[in-house]
Amino acid sequence: MHRNADHDPSADARTAGTDVSSGDPADPSGEIDDAGEDAGKDAGEDAGEDAKGGGESTLTVVLALLANLGIAIAKIIAAAATGSASMAAEAAHSVADTFNEVLLIVGLRRSERPADRAHPLGYGKERYIWTLLVAVAIFGMGGLFAFYQGYETLSGHPQEASPTAGYIVLSVSLVLEAISWRQAFRQVRQDARDARQTMSEYIRATDDPTSVSVLLEDSAALLGLVIAFAGLGLHQLTGSSAWDGIGSVLIGALLTAVAVILGRINLNLLVGNQADPRLVEGVRSRLGAAPEVEWVVDIVTMTFGARQVLVCARLDFRDHLGAADVERACVRMAQELRRAHEEINEVFLEPVPRDDPELRRRVIARYGRTLPQNPAEGASPTSET
Repeated sequence: MHRNADHDPSADARTAGTDVSSGDPADPSGEIDDAGEDAGKDAGEDAGEDAKGGGESTLTVVLALLANLGIAIAKIIAAAATGSASMAAEAAHSVADTFNEVLLIVGLRRSERPADRAHPLGYGKERYIWTLLVAVAIFGMGGLFAFYQGYETLSGHPQEASPTAGYIVLSVSLVLEAISWRQAFRQVRQDARDARQTMSEYIRATDDPTSVSVLLEDSAALLGLVIAFAGLGLHQLTGSSAWDGIGSVLIGALLTAVAVILGRINLNLLVGNQADPRLVEGVRSRLGAAPEVEWVVDIVTMTFGARQVLVCARLDFRDHLGAADVERACVRMAQELRRAHEEINEVFLEPVPRDDPELRRRVIARYGRTLPQNPAEGASPTSET
């Protein structure tokens, strides 16, 4: 937007860097107050959707907690009775999983606290901290102990005992773990459908790792039970405790792999992920189609919690607009974005000239090109003067 003599520069000062997702009570026309009420209504609807999703996540975690607690007690008893390294590794695995579900519940509760003066964007990211601790616990409490048990057995310190109790406990554990896994699988599958993604795409891109954590833990638990069955059975058939030790080492490797996957997911979310590319494209198209906007100069989005996205956009408005026109346009566009994308919680719109060389440099550094200005241009860079 090339500034002319009639342009009111105070528009930039009043709108630049301002959150326009709610109304301005100083608006004399009353339009901004109405806009604030609409934004509040949208926020309430979004909160309802989040509460529904949070309730499903809590159910998944609580079911996993109860299943793992019972399984852990039974495995500890069976490990003491059989002396099996694989069974001991599985007992440690279930103890770690039980502890992890407690961490996930704490994370769910703390991350749902409302925004306050000290945390204006809320506590959504705290969920990622607790889920990252889950990854550490899986490796520290489960993986390392399994490696230790395997090493002890393979180095010539096996404990011989009847495997009957082990078979019984493993069979019951398999049933209980399957129940917990089914609930986690159903939730992740439904969340993936809601996001119009495959399950693998959803797991890689999710901003709510709680149910994904339970699914990965339960999947590892089911596979670990199969490994423990095999180790116990081969030990009994061959008389060699090496099979039991190998099974324990494999369980340790499995738990380490799950811990790494969960760690990477939560690390990316803590660093600050861009929102879903489809949402970013929708924001760009909607802002670019606004009659007041001449050029979409820059868009920055960030996930700051489960189903919580912040949008910052720099826009070149048309030259004939006055300060009040720009202010009303910003409020209206923010409302439209929130209605179109329920994940968007905060919107900041800043009027800027598109020919500013520093802005151009920063946009190209971030995206490798300037932003395309209409969907027909696709991924090709847009030239500007």
